[in-house]
Amino acid sequence: MSDKVGFVPVNEPLLNGNEKKYLCECIDTGWISSEGPFVKEFEEKMSASVGRKYGIAVSSGTAALEVAVQALNISDGDEVLMPTFTIISCAMAVTKRGGVPVFVDSDRNTWNMCVDQIESKITSRTKAIMVVHLYGLPVDMKKVMEIAGKHNLKVIEDAAEMHGQTYDGRPCGSFGDISIFSFYPNKHITTGEGGMVLVDDEALASRCRSLRNLCFQRDPRYVHEEISDNYRFTNLQAAVGLAQLERLDEFVEKKRRMGKLYTEMLTDIKGIILPMPKDEHAENIYWVYGILLDDYINIDNRSFVKKLGEKGVGCRTFFWCMHEQPVYLKQGMYDGEHYPDAEYLARKGFYIPSGLALTEEQMMTVCERLKETLNEVV
Repeated sequence: MSDKVGFVPVNEPLLNGNEKKYLCECIDTGWISSEGPFVKEFEEKMSASVGRKYGIAVSSGTAALEVAVQALNISDGDEVLMPTFTIISCAMAVTKRGGVPVFVDSDRNTWNMCVDQIESKITSRTKAIMVVHLYGLPVDMKKVMEIAGKHNLKVIEDAAEMHGQTYDGRPCGSFGDISIFSFYPNKHITTGEGGMVLVDDEALASRCRSLRNLCFQRDPRYVHEEISDNYRFTNLQAAVGLAQLERLDEFVEKKRRMGKLYTEMLTDIKGIILPMPKDEHAENIYWVYGILLDDYINIDNRSFVKKLGEKGVGCRTFFWCMHEQPVYLKQGMYDGEHYPDAEYLARKGFYIPSGLALTEEQMMTVCERLKETLNEVV
């Protein structure tokens, strides 16, 4: 079977719904820019799907974080608590504004931020908590919101990987002062590139729209009171996103089936730790199917992923910790800080092919090649 299947990519999106129909409509009408009607429709339907009042579509998930941080007026010296185990977009959005990311360790079981450590990191300079739901299970939002309320802190909810996931039955992306999604190709909903900021406050929504568009004013248009970037989202992207959103429930169901099948095929394999199928708040949505190498496996994830790639399996290592990023260490930040569980995840975690277009035959091949590789290193 392995020889028949060939290379299995880490991700391949599913674009066989109304994407082509809606894109043709954009071309036929000439509405391809950020002014097109699909943008507003996608914003309204996406925000409604997570129970938010307003959605502001932007050019990427990173752009969404940058707009969110600036919209909350985070600036020089303001501290924002976040997991060290995350993508650099989260920390970068804060440091670009002169803020200071303050890190907490991870929970080794859920792979999310350890919320029990948050309160001990709060100082007089703390302005916000940035929650990042990672890989399939949600952060414990009840505890986060209680801490934020107690200390009068803003909450930014990064739900980039959580399309269709819930926390105690409530949609991820509906918590806190502001939330964001990403529409990168490996997400449950993709627009190629793209993201969205979601809020419930009308004034905050208006500010986000201004920040998305270079802070133009209505009158006079070319006089600027504040500086931002061009984070606009095109009608072409919105057309694809709308077609994807129409199938979100189907996609979530398929991802969970894929996760269960992977688990069934890999449960008895020694040397690896599989993702939790659920916790007390949610069933795993398996944004990707992540795996940890066990402690006794004397190889790191980068080397293991390379070996899998040589066998025709596209994989990615987990995120590298923010406190170990060379770009911040060169600036004298985080020297000597240590977060053991996050560091373990960063060195031992990786994910196998998990895209929505993945076939069952490909999944079986992935598992066969994974077992072969484990046998070689044990």
